[in-house]
Amino acid sequence: MPKAYWINTFRSIKDQDKLAAYIELAGPAMRAAGGTFLARGLPSAAFESGVVERTTLIEFDSVEAAVAAYESPAYQEALRALDDGAERDLRIIEAAS
Repeated sequence: MPKAYWINTFRSIKDQDKLAAYIELAGPAMRAAGGTFLARGLPSAAFESGVVERTTLIEFDSVEAAVAAYESPAYQEALRALDDGAERDLRIIEAAS
């Protein structure tokens, strides 16, 4: 079964306190669901429609595991903490074979 990658790009951050609360909850939720953080932080470069804002790349054993992490009660709690504090683009993609 191919690995899957969770790519979370923040388009804008409106409330740093809400973001901090989200990060505190989301990290443990992702790790508990089997996610491995491969990269996180500000991009070193952005091109075309890219935005120089926080980006996170997390590896999971499968698409199903990544989707289950998103739907988990722990991650849903993190989303409630973030609320309207940021605009994001989140994608889950299967690894190329």
